[in-house]
Amino acid sequence: MSVTGAWIALVDGLRGELPPEASLPLRDSVAGISVGIVDGRTVMDLDYAEDAIATVDMNVVMTGSGQFVEVQGTGEEATFSEEQLAGLVKVARGGIGELTELQRKALGESWPFG
Repeated sequence: MSVTGAWIALVDGLRGELPPEASLPLRDSVAGISVGIVDGRTVMDLDYAEDAIATVDMNVVMTGSGQFVEVQGTGEEATFSEEQLAGLVKVARGGIGELTELQRKALGESWPFG
């Protein structure tokens, strides 16, 4: 999801505009990922072909500290259970953790959160 890269651009842009001694006016990082159910299995970061045949498609956006910003899911071709929903969220949480770490590495010393 573009929110993941946009967050890096935001931090980078703010660092260029603020005086060096100023702290960034941010509370937490943000990243997002798609998950879905394709051929009965949970898939993360669906490509176009997977998205086109997914029975369930979901977008999840979270902060780096694990708080939800958005959860938007649709049963495209089928309904889904609470257990499947929990599985999708678990997979999304893991992917967002990986994305948050990549954001941290990309920003290096500009990472605003310890």
